[in-house]
Formats: sequence, C-alpha cells, structure tokens
Amino acid sequence: MAEYRTIRTATGARAAQIDEGLRAHMNKVYGTMSIGMLITFAVAWAVGTSPQLLSVFRDPATLQPNILGWIVMFAPLIMVFAFSAALNKISAATAQVFFWAFSAVMGLSLSWIFVAFTGFSIAQVFLVTSIAFAGLSLWGYTTKKDISGWGAFLIMGVIGILVASIVNIFLGSPAIAFAISILGVLIFAGLTAYDTQNIKNTYLQHAAHGDSEWLGKAAIMGALQLYLDFINMFMFLLQLFGNRE
Repeated sequence: MAEYRTIRTATGARAAQIDEGLRAHMNKVYGTMSIGMLITFAVAWAVGTSPQLLSVFRDPATLQPNILGWIVMFAPLIMVFAFSAALNKISAATAQVFFWAFSAVMGLSLSWIFVAFTGFSIAQVFLVTSIAFAGLSLWGYTTKKDISGWGAFLIMGVIGILVASIVNIFLGSPAIAFAISILGVLIFAGLTAYDTQNIKNTYLQHAAHGDSEWLGKAAIMGALQLYLDFINMFMFLLQLFGNRE
C-alpha cells in the first residue's frame, strides 16, 4: 500500500510538473507571437504613413508594387519555407532572430494598408480579429475533441486560396477576391484552433525528454504558426470589412 501511495504521489507530481511546463510553453508561444505582431505593425505603420518610404516599394498613388515591392510581397512566404526546412539545423537563438526579421519583413509587405484603408477601420478589424483569435485559440487549447483530422483539409484550403490569390493578381476579379476572402477567414479560423491544439499536443508528447533546446525552437515555431493565422485572418477580414480611403 505504501509503495502504491509513493507511485501515485510521484505520478501526480510529474503530471503537475508537465502542466506547469505546458503553461510556461504556451505563455512563451503567445508572448513571442505578440512581440512579432508589435514589430510587424510598427514597421507597417512607419512605412505606410511615410510617402517617401512607401514609394520605395509601391507607387504612392496607385499602390501598385514595383520590382522591390514584388520581392517584399513574396519574401515572407519564401522565409517561412526556409525556416521550416532549417529549423532542425539552427539554434533556438537563431530561430528567435529569424522570427523577428520575418516579422519586420511582413511589416514591409503590409505597409500599404495604411494608405488603402482608414486608420479607424484598421483598428476596428484588428480588434475583431483579436477577439475571434482569442476565442478560437482558447477553444483549441481546452477542447477534448481531437481535431487533428482537420489538418490535411485546412492545408489544402491554404494552397487553394494561395493559388487563387496569385491568379487573381492578374485577373483582378472583385468576385474572386470576395470569395477568396470569405474562404480565407474560415480556413484560418479553423487553423487557429487546429494549430493551438497541435502546439499543446506536441509539447505533451515531448515534455518527458526535457530537451530545452528543442522546446525553445518548438515555441518559436508555434508562435510563427499562430502569427500567420492571425495575420491572414486579419487581412481577409480587412478586405471584407475595411473602409477604403
């Protein structure tokens, strides 16, 4: 009986330790994501509210991107693929620096919104996105429902809207843009819940190993995933509900 109590006590202590570690891990994920968001919007605001800086990337009157603007537009996508491919080969400190750099480049690519939309509508859509993101992420973290099966369908949806968005750059169809925005909101809403649960489950699967270096990189990767979910949901909602200048 005494041995049973000892085992039970040890098991309970281990579970409490994992729960505490999970909370710390999720706090790091959300904290890193939040700092990345601040960097992005600070850079976007600084460039978007300066005609001289914006003209480096776009025509201030038409907002059409020049060659450098096209590079900046697609640079975040290329950086995400490069980061995913190199994650196992770099240190947590390098991954952190990469995430800050990525956040700044994303800010450059989004700077045009401060010319295209009113400041009030940007703030309004940002608030709506924040509330929706918080609710979806909380649900993904607390739900007992296994939503891992959503992953394949959501990734296929992301690829679909990415291809459609590139095609519509040349077509310029408002109807296609509207459909893309509707689908984009739904897909990234689903990804917010899916990624949150996946970050939690991944930590629980590896917590016993105690690999602090791996956990550090996993937190940054999780922050990047949720950051992308938020940014994309925000941009699609802005396209739908933002008031244009």
